[in-house]
Amino acid sequence: MSPAEAYQPDRSLKGKIRRRVVRLAHRRPLATEPQSPMVTFSFDDAPLSAAEAGTALLETRGARGTFYVSAGLAGTDGPMGRYAEAGDYQRLAAAGHEIACHTFGHLDCGRASGAQAKADAERNLAVLAQWETGPVTSFAYPYGDVAAGPKQALAPGYATLRALHHGVITAGTDLNQTPAVGIEGADGEAIASRWLDEALARKAWLILYTHDVRQAPSPWGCTPEALARLIDRARRGGAEIVTAAQGAQRLGVGVRGAAQKA
Repeated sequence: MSPAEAYQPDRSLKGKIRRRVVRLAHRRPLATEPQSPMVTFSFDDAPLSAAEAGTALLETRGARGTFYVSAGLAGTDGPMGRYAEAGDYQRLAAAGHEIACHTFGHLDCGRASGAQAKADAERNLAVLAQWETGPVTSFAYPYGDVAAGPKQALAPGYATLRALHHGVITAGTDLNQTPAVGIEGADGEAIASRWLDEALARKAWLILYTHDVRQAPSPWGCTPEALARLIDRARRGGAEIVTAAQGAQRLGVGVRGAAQKA
């Protein structure tokens, strides 16, 4: 069973308290205020449809995206369709897309220890290095969840670590648990559009994410038409479309630790 299909969030009181408290722990506030709006289009788990249809929509508009990759899923089948594999990621990297870390086994960082999360992420980095997909400076927590231990353990190795709570990135945003907005589900495009308006108005950085990109998407994906409309809307609004790594660089954010692998 795919990790996405098997996942059930921790709805216990302990889990709810943990999610609230971790937002206050091990923070790394962004010191720089964005001077103009930026939008990142990202793809989690990297279904093959995202690597093909998603990239085609970006590339025809002169833009590039970020792929948060769990190498352990590569070439397997799941509820979002078949996942991309090494050759696909090499092609994406060569075309200028960012290949980022999502742990090797799509680990739930909300239920793992810091040591477990770090080890699984390092395993993923080692595979990506073998695939020669470029330096890795961005991370996304699978399922968007994280506990204090993994948040502290992973933070030194990445410029940004992305979660799933809604919001835009501006001065004071926690770079160890950045917000993001999903383009998924029946109202995904409408929700993403509202947050895009917020980013344009505030001259902030917005990270959008989805999974598969196809005509009949999974509950975690979107249609090519929805993605195209959002890309065009961002461009018309004057936003610069950047990868997560480029967005961090624009704001002077680098990797603090020495664990980064190329």
